[in-house]
Amino acid sequence: MIYLDANATEPLRPCAREAALRAMELAGNPSSIHASGRQARRVLEDARARVVAALGGEAELVFTSGGTEANALAVAGLGAGRAILCGATEHASILAAAPQAGRVPVDLGGRIEVAALDAMLAAAGPALVCIMLANNETGVIAPMADISAACRRHGALLHVDAVQAAGRMPVTIADLGADSLSVSGHCC
Repeated sequence: MIYLDANATEPLRPCAREAALRAMELAGNPSSIHASGRQARRVLEDARARVVAALGGEAELVFTSGGTEANALAVAGLGAGRAILCGATEHASILAAAPQAGRVPVDLGGRIEVAALDAMLAAAGPALVCIMLANNETGVIAPMADISAACRRHGALLHVDAVQAAGRMPVTIADLGADSLSVSGHCC
């Protein structure tokens, strides 16, 4: 079989399978204080530290079931009391979490029109901007430095959906200028 849809999901890497199987063999609840629980907690915290290091080394990390849940959590947590803006070509998980979001137009190449974002932010008041780093259908890479700069000029928070980018290009929270970031194990 030839598999050509690696941006939808990746075939499981043998090392990931082995790590998952080892973790599933643990009997302890990571919240318990008995020996099995402490062992499970060590495995969980080691995994958390490895992911944080891969994303630039300075972050709080919440494990979710996947990119959709991570995006919904970011919108719910950071979007409260804020206008929400997203790209016109944004992923369905953001649109479902924020159906009222203002849509930032994209140019003919599918790239966010940063001047339009800047104008929308000037009119919006406190805002959360949600942008995909790499579009899940077209592969277009968002101009994150310009988007982040616009957000900073207007005091907006920036959530970056990097699910399609992580593992394929360098992704760090600091380099993106993001306040939150979604990644998924299916792409790494």
